Amino acid sequence: MDVMSSSAFTLNNGVEIPAVGFGVFQSAPEETVEAVQTALAAGYRHVDTAAAYFNEKEVGEAIRRSGLARNEVFVETKVWISDYGYEQTLHAFDKSTKKLGVEQLDLLILHQALPDEFALTLDAYRALEKLLADGAVRAIGVSNFMPDHLTRLLAETSVVPAVNQIEVHPYFRQSELLALDAEHGILSQAWSPIGGITFYRDGSHGSTLQDPTIGEIAAAHDRTPAQVMLRWHLQQGRQVIPKSVTPSRISENLDVFGFELTGEQLAAIDALDTGVRGGPEPEQITRETFGREIPEA
Repeated sequence: MDVMSSSAFTLNNGVEIPAVGFGVFQSAPEETVEAVQTALAAGYRHVDTAAAYFNEKEVGEAIRRSGLARNEVFVETKVWISDYGYEQTLHAFDKSTKKLGVEQLDLLILHQALPDEFALTLDAYRALEKLLADGAVRAIGVSNFMPDHLTRLLAETSVVPAVNQIEVHPYFRQSELLALDAEHGILSQAWSPIGGITFYRDGSHGSTLQDPTIGEIAAAHDRTPAQVMLRWHLQQGRQVIPKSVTPSRISENLDVFGFELTGEQLAAIDALDTGVRGGPEPEQITRETFGREIPEA
């Protein structure tokens, strides 16, 4: 099945992005080639990686092995905070494209804001604007930017980000941030869209996959809980980046176009929000604590 014909979102600069992407966060390099090849064979046409995942080379290798033309695969990667700054970020683009084995990126985003060094974050974003103007990237954006980061970025730069990739799932909806993204025409990309293995809890909740509300909705549609959660995102206008290295799950996560949740079902899933974040706290990201060297290609 060709996912592009099923569903795509149009970014604020007119570029089309598949509605469902394939994520490789925490995929070991040796697993990545096979997982991405499986995903592309199953019909995925968007792969989301990052310099800080240390698997861009393997993603590039899988795309080459797929036999698909370069323009058939939407390639997204992220600049890590250790490479922020104008010249440094331009060089980060070179490192990523060499590892991926591509000349142009479809989407390049900043992986985190640096709240205590926001001037550096702005310089990095201005480098993305330059790459966009030069045609080296087709779209630019940000990731894990909270409302205050986004507001400041918009005030001090000229290109509105095409996307903001953030943690969103039924137990952590970030409603205020989603509304702000939408208000500015920024597509919200959901990482950990089904609550994922990175989500740790205080023991009062189990996994979203075992949630009774989601289970009930899944049974009503003869679908899996994961498919219901992905459908919830899509119907609310979010692009999703599920990740798996299991072939059956990889296919299942793409098969989310043949059914529709009711308004009541969407609201029931919205109501599961706990306000508890699973990933790192964006306000606490600093180069001292999260810095890691991104090797040359």
